Amino acid sequence: MNELMLEGLKLMLLGMGSVFIFLLMLVISMKLMSKLAQFLEPAGVAPVAIQPHLSTPADPSLVAVISAAVAAYRSKHR
Repeated sequence: MNELMLEGLKLMLLGMGSVFIFLLMLVISMKLMSKLAQFLEPAGVAPVAIQPHLSTPADPSLVAVISAAVAAYRSKHR
């Protein structure tokens, strides 16, 4: 029984060690890719802010109808 426990322990350590090595390599490769992406990124590019665009203003009667519909839905489903 003692030999079987030692074999199980060896197998467990081998499995845990291989997973640890794989995860370590994954972290290192991700950090290297991050550094590479920062190096290859053009310097003068600024992010563009997205502006909301409404082609026509909302009709007040349409807003009133939608508000009434939402209020009716909420009153029935509470």
